[in-house]
Amino acid sequence: MNKDDIDETSAPLMEHLAELRKRLIYAVLAFVLAMVICFTFGSQILDFLLTPIEKTMRALGNENPIMQYTAPQEYFFTLIRISMVGGLVLGFPVIAYQLWRFVAPGLYRSEKGAFLPFIIASPALFLLGAAFAHYIVVPLAMAFFLGFADVPSMLAAITGGTDPNIPAVAPVTESGIDIVFYGKVNESLDITLKMIVAFGLCFQLPVLLTLMGKAGLVSAAGLATTRKYAAVAILVLAAVVTPPDVVTQVILFTVVYGLYEVSILLVRLVEKQRNERLRAEGYFDDEDADEGEAKPETKAGE
Repeated sequence: MNKDDIDETSAPLMEHLAELRKRLIYAVLAFVLAMVICFTFGSQILDFLLTPIEKTMRALGNENPIMQYTAPQEYFFTLIRISMVGGLVLGFPVIAYQLWRFVAPGLYRSEKGAFLPFIIASPALFLLGAAFAHYIVVPLAMAFFLGFADVPSMLAAITGGTDPNIPAVAPVTESGIDIVFYGKVNESLDITLKMIVAFGLCFQLPVLLTLMGKAGLVSAAGLATTRKYAAVAILVLAAVVTPPDVVTQVILFTVVYGLYEVSILLVRLVEKQRNERLRAEGYFDDEDADEGEAKPETKAGE
């Protein structure tokens, strides 16, 4: 090993703690600043997040969708929740950069070049999963849930058939009970945020498995062997994080299982690159080449 292969950073413990403190301060400041920005535009972000339920209600016949909150502090804390999630997403590049600046001095230069793409891929895959949830899964979930309610008569029940902008007492019916949907802002938003976070995390599967493959914790052959167990686990995950809608569950299963197969290909590529490097350094056992295994062995003359 050449001395140039690794940065010379033999700083004492206190200097490492001081560096960690500085990086944490920068990360927290980035999160707080991003949170303030998201809170400033909180109402616009809320409108965007409630777009799926709005479109679903309009498609079911309600031309004037109305959402409500029943506690004085409910709307404020709803904006706080949006700001915290949005601040984490918006500030993640800075947070990841501070993490990188802290751990990079202790990595080999080859490890730096291998680790950096994962820092870039992780937020990109999270945003891809969040977009998939917001534009595909959440509308399907809202259509499934609201399909059981009498949404078209909701507006008439609220206003009594008068001006939709002027609430009035619901008309008296001679018999029966009107089952209508009175949407609460925080509860409707809760479904959307859970879906976005769940799918964003599920889309991290290739990053996680590839990193584990680089560390030697998993292998492509092992992942391929456990396909059936992975399929069962993904089915359970789909049943837990999605509504009891077969179509939505099938979509989630198909996407996550597809990511699992992509992860196998990525781990196989990582193993191939590692084997080529070991072969070039003379550590690769050619007898195991057909099995795709890399086995360290002693160089001749050592």
